[in-house]
Amino acid sequence: MKSLVRWSATWGLIGSTLLGTVLGASVPVLALSEQQIKEKLDSVPVYLITNDKGLPLSRALPEGQNGQKGGGSVTGVYMSRQEAQTFINELKNAKGKDPKMDEMVKNLQVTPVPMGVIYQQLQQTKNQPNRLLFAFKPVEQEIKGAMELLRQSGQQVTQFKSVPVFAVRFAPDKGYVPIKLTADNQQLIPLFLSKQDAQGLLNQVKSKNPKADIQVIDVDGVIKTLQDKNDPWLNQVVLVPSPESREYIKTLPRNNNTPKTPAAPNRNNSQPAKPQQR
Repeated sequence: MKSLVRWSATWGLIGSTLLGTVLGASVPVLALSEQQIKEKLDSVPVYLITNDKGLPLSRALPEGQNGQKGGGSVTGVYMSRQEAQTFINELKNAKGKDPKMDEMVKNLQVTPVPMGVIYQQLQQTKNQPNRLLFAFKPVEQEIKGAMELLRQSGQQVTQFKSVPVFAVRFAPDKGYVPIKLTADNQQLIPLFLSKQDAQGLLNQVKSKNPKADIQVIDVDGVIKTLQDKNDPWLNQVVLVPSPESREYIKTLPRNNNTPKTPAAPNRNNSQPAKPQQR
């Protein structure tokens, strides 16, 4: 992986996220430590809109909303860097006659942050009043893809409120399809932030496993499973960023001490491993 992880120390300004309703619950057994969960989430960059001082653009919440005793505030967390930039461009085009507001908008920028940093700060500030909440903004295309798959499976859905995650299964009643990276023969279980990537893996296994499918879950459920379940296979789980985010990660300077982020499976660098029952 490029150096997403090492950014963590610079982001003390981040308070909490709207995942708090799931992540904040106490559980008797942790399958993975908080640090291990953070490291898995660190492979996924998310994007904040910040000013020239690095502070996120936010809006105040009415007192009592989202469990905030003192009101607090909320800021958007974009899963797409491009969509975050589009929002900034719209603000700039809608500038009014207030010079201070125009100056503020002019200095807005997209700031990437590892998702694990948000999780970490949530754990540290979940009991603090007036904390800064983060509202995730999924990619619209992925929301549509998730809803299409859910409808194909017979579910009646009208909306998808979280960030969709796509997992490939050998069959609805069987385990997830692991991949084996040919570089180090390591077996991993990929959870994709892109339906397109999941479809690529499904296409590879479909001929030998006709019942293979794509399961739609969400990032809240992934983290809750990592917290609640005590199954060894969870150590193999990796979150695979979207193609857009992988292209961004390629632009970052390498850090030899950080782990690699697996690419989306393709015939050149990975192969489906043998079935494993979950």
